[in-house]
Amino acid sequence: MSDDLANLLPTANELRQRAALAEAEKASEAIKLKAAEDAEKKALLDRLIKPSGVSDEEALKRVATIIQRAVSNGKTEVQVYRFPNSLCTDGGRAINQQERGWETTLTGLPKEMYEFWQRQLQPRGYKLSMQIVDFSSGVPGDVGVMLKWT
Repeated sequence: MSDDLANLLPTANELRQRAALAEAEKASEAIKLKAAEDAEKKALLDRLIKPSGVSDEEALKRVATIIQRAVSNGKTEVQVYRFPNSLCTDGGRAINQQERGWETTLTGLPKEMYEFWQRQLQPRGYKLSMQIVDFSSGVPGDVGVMLKWT
C-alpha cells in the first residue's frame, strides 16, 4: 500500500486519541463555565448580603412605578423581587412552611426590603408575602417577594 493511501485513513488508535482529546477539551470547557457561573453567583450573593444604600424615598419611587404598572394591567399583586434561598438563615425552610417568624430568617437585601415594607408600606395597607417560587432541583430554590394591595 502506498504512503498516500495509508495516510488517508487514520489508525483506530489515532482516532481514540483524537476522541480522548476532544472529551478532555469539553470537560475543561465545562469546568471553566462552572467556575465562571460560581464566581458570578458568589458576586451576586456578596452584593445582596450588603446594604443597598437606597433611601426610603428612592425605594418608594421604585415601588410606586412597579405598582402603577401592575394596576394599569389589572393586577392586585405583583412580584417585586426574587432572591436565592441562601439569603435565608435556614435556606428558605420557614418561608416554604409558612412558619410564624419566617421573617427572622432573612438576611441582607431581603431583610432590608422586609423592614422597608414594615416602615413604609404596611402602614399604607400593603401586604407582603414571600414564597418559594423555584423547585427546579427538587428542593426549595429562589424566594419570590409579593406585594398585594387587596
